[in-house]
Amino acid sequence: MAREVTHEERGPAVLDESDMGDDDLIYVCRCGLSDTKPLCDGSHNATADEDEGVVYKYENDDSEGERREVDEIVYADE
Repeated sequence: MAREVTHEERGPAVLDESDMGDDDLIYVCRCGLSDTKPLCDGSHNATADEDEGVVYKYENDDSEGERREVDEIVYADE
């Protein structure tokens, strides 16, 4: 499962103790759909039924947006 995600940030996020959850852990988004990037907000639950080997794009990079299959991701450098 892969996702095309548009990132607009141009620098790193600094995490500290205020980002820790009740379990003293910091959860970083890896699906690209979180509204609280770089922190996880549970949006990855929308990806549970994605098929292996298929690339998906969620409208507006929103877990509640329409999901469609992408034939290929074209990078700006290509």
